[in-house]
Formats: sequence, structure tokens, C-alpha cells
Amino acid sequence: MFALHLVTTGLGPFFDGVGHLFLTIEDLLPTVALSLLAGLRGPAAGRRVLFTLPAAWLLGGALGLTTGVAPPAVATVVSFLAAGGLLALNAPLSNGSITTIAVVLGLMHGSMNGAAMAAARNGALELIGVATSLVVVIALAAALVVSLSKPWTRIAFRVAGSWVVATGLLLLGWSLRT
Repeated sequence: MFALHLVTTGLGPFFDGVGHLFLTIEDLLPTVALSLLAGLRGPAAGRRVLFTLPAAWLLGGALGLTTGVAPPAVATVVSFLAAGGLLALNAPLSNGSITTIAVVLGLMHGSMNGAAMAAARNGALELIGVATSLVVVIALAAALVVSLSKPWTRIAFRVAGSWVVATGLLLLGWSLRT
């Protein structure tokens, strides 16, 4: 359904992984949506996502690297719809629920990345680069939302969640066109 494009920066495998997250919309948008949702839920939820998403991504990536098996490509659409929908709804999730979503998202996208990296004969350094980028994105996005005090500014991020859902629906339509 979707091809995972690996990034070659010419700076080595670590920086290929760093660049990968920022240039792969299939990974970046669900990550940002979950980070913004965690920020809406408060500092504790933001910290949980900050630590669990990159760890689960690394674990899923290691599984994908060793087995070469990834979830079906439709899982990308599901992650867009789930993360974006929960953000748009400002779903009143507990910290445990946010953590569970972060683990599932990390395992799923990490295994997709790992399987693609295994096929391209890339290794663990690239996965570590992706995880490093995740930490930066999550910390900045969640902290930005936590710092906002006016209700209308927080609503703008909920609107962004609806755009992530719309993008997921476009991906679904694109995948069904053939």
C-alpha cells in the first residue's frame, strides 16, 4: 500500500535515521498528534510519551530488523485516524491509556521501520537516530501545548488533529484506488 522510503543523508546511518523521521510523513504526523494529545493531558502524560514512545519504537525496530516482518501497511492509516481523532476530540484519557497508545504506536511504526531497514541492509544506528529524533519532537510538541494557558490556543491543536484524520482518510482513499 505505502512504500517506506529510507533517507540517505551522506552523513552516516545515525543521521540517516534522524532525517528519516522528519522526511517520512507516515511516521511524523502520528507522532506529533500523539505528542500534542499528551500535552493536552498535562506534563505527566507528556513525560510518559517522551519515554515510552521512543523505547517502544526501538523495540519494534529491533523486531523488524531481526525478523524482516512488519504490520500490514493499513496500520499507518489506523495510526493517523486514532492519533488524530483522539487529539481532535481532546479525549479525556488516563495516563495509562496514553502510555498504552504510545507503546502500540511505537511498536507498530518501529517494526515497519526496522523491516524496511532490514531490506535495505541498514542497522541499529539508523534506528537510534530515529529514536533520538522522536525524543526531540515529543519534547517540543508536548511542552508547547502544556505551556499554553488560553483555551483558544489549545483548540488550534485540536484542529490540527482533524487535519491528521483528514490526511489518514486521504491515505486510505489513495490505497484503495487500485
